[in-house]
Amino acid sequence: MATTSDIRKGLCIRYNHDIYKIIEFLHVKPGKGPAFVRTKLKSVTTGKTLENTFSAGHKIDEVRVETHKFQFLYQDGDFYHFMNTEDYSQIRLVEAALDTPGLLKEGEIVTVLINTEDDSPLSVEMPANVDLEVTHTEPGVKGNTATNATKPATVETGAEVNVPLFINEGDKIRVETEKGTYKERLKE
Repeated sequence: MATTSDIRKGLCIRYNHDIYKIIEFLHVKPGKGPAFVRTKLKSVTTGKTLENTFSAGHKIDEVRVETHKFQFLYQDGDFYHFMNTEDYSQIRLVEAALDTPGLLKEGEIVTVLINTEDDSPLSVEMPANVDLEVTHTEPGVKGNTATNATKPATVETGAEVNVPLFINEGDKIRVETEKGTYKERLKE
């Protein structure tokens, strides 16, 4: 059993007869009253997110997980297929287990959290950044750079990312996976 002081991002806990992954947390110590931890939890089975507040010192049921490197192979309907890079075994996960499935391209190496009790995959952790090619975007208007102007661009995975006006079709960009935002243009 763990307590609220052990809460960290990415921790998997058993809560309300389901397994949840902690997405965000904030330790709060108000001037009056006891401290508490405000959390945002994501169900690894359904993908639903919920917010919960734990009082300080509250016991939480931590789920022991192992991490393994997997390579994304392909998508088949609602299922995403991955291959273990060490023993070449394959697994398939539902879309709800992925945080940002729109930024996942074939061949990408990801970290899969696996429950040690029953060897079931729980969730997929994307790398911090992914490099993607812009497949479609409108041309930027010259002289419209006084503000931080952006335009939508479709990348090779089909996801839409807001990019600066100087980005053109065929450019490779780096996208931050946690927020799904443009980070930088890559040099060829």
